[in-house]
Amino acid sequence: MLRPFDHQPRTRMVFGAGSVARVGTLAAELGGERVLLVTDAGLAAAGHAERVRAALQAAGLTVTVFDQARENPTTLDVERCRHIAEAARINLIVGLGGGSSMDTAKGCNFLLTNGGRMEDYWGVGKAARPMLPLLAIPTTAGTGSECQSAALIAHERTHQKMACLDPKAAARVAVLDPALTVSQPPRVTAFSGIDAIAHAVETAVTNQRNPLSLMYSQEAFKLLAPSLPRVLAHPADLEARGRMLLGAAFAGLAIENSMLGAAHAAANPLTAQYGLPHGQAVGMLLPAVVRFNGVAPAARQAYAELASAPEIACVSDGLEAALAALVARLEALLNLAGLPRSLADCGVEPALVPELAAEAAKQWTAHFNPRPLSAADFAALYTAALTPRGDGDAARGK
Repeated sequence: MLRPFDHQPRTRMVFGAGSVARVGTLAAELGGERVLLVTDAGLAAAGHAERVRAALQAAGLTVTVFDQARENPTTLDVERCRHIAEAARINLIVGLGGGSSMDTAKGCNFLLTNGGRMEDYWGVGKAARPMLPLLAIPTTAGTGSECQSAALIAHERTHQKMACLDPKAAARVAVLDPALTVSQPPRVTAFSGIDAIAHAVETAVTNQRNPLSLMYSQEAFKLLAPSLPRVLAHPADLEARGRMLLGAAFAGLAIENSMLGAAHAAANPLTAQYGLPHGQAVGMLLPAVVRFNGVAPAARQAYAELASAPEIACVSDGLEAALAALVARLEALLNLAGLPRSLADCGVEPALVPELAAEAAKQWTAHFNPRPLSAADFAALYTAALTPRGDGDAARGK
């Protein structure tokens, strides 16, 4: 059945090697005069932040830099960013980096323009006043945050990850320059790439999927699945880097139109409790979730069609065979990325599974999974992922 949808593109996409040189002109077109550049210390040390600042200044803009964005940003990070922005009286924001920099920039935008605390915007469409223009420059091919209207901010005390979604928070322009991703450490390339692949896989089967989101999911997977092995083996391959960056952006557009599922819901408690990197946590749960969802006929069909996009399988050979081929390819990519193949290897204790499962069941993305899950279902998924390679009846939905 074709689901109805209402799609209005919010983000202009500028793609190509060297496109970051246009950031000054693009920012000026948005009416910026006093710019807040939000980035992290690593990108500042690598010289990327200075390059962007120079381009902005060459266009006659005044630039204030906040380079303290942290992985999995919290309410405290956003408050610190807001104080810098207020003091500089900025009227445009540039987010440079991975999803954490983007989320920090979006969170700052919420508070700077609408006041209050991040908790006030937990949910959808809770910003009453207009927000400042945001220009997003991803340096990782992972979250696709540059094409989404959500800020994911963790509460500083409880570690609860809050999804704050509002169309006004979306970037006006996303500059996709694959040359900026070449300097990523191999570990970041691997984990962010797995995250992007998980986005393509999850969005393809959610209960909100529609013809538009499926187009983005399938095209993203077609770009990402063959390209991740290439960039891991040949980090300087700009063509493969470009395919990863564009694939991550397309997967971000798929999220914007169909949300995510159980793998992300199960990953968030692992990040909060054990500090597992987001991409690693999502990747380790993904095969078990695909097996679990694959029991449902509609999800099995969607997975089979996804696997056919990069010719991993052919739907005409049978849905079960296509599902098995998809899981096998995901397993191979996880191995290639160097992810631990068991949660036990990451220090996850079986005794804490009930607590993790209860927390996973509360996550917002769980509501969009094609098969409804209880805390007991999440416990079975965690237990399956505690076993090397995720082999177990629970992962198969039995």
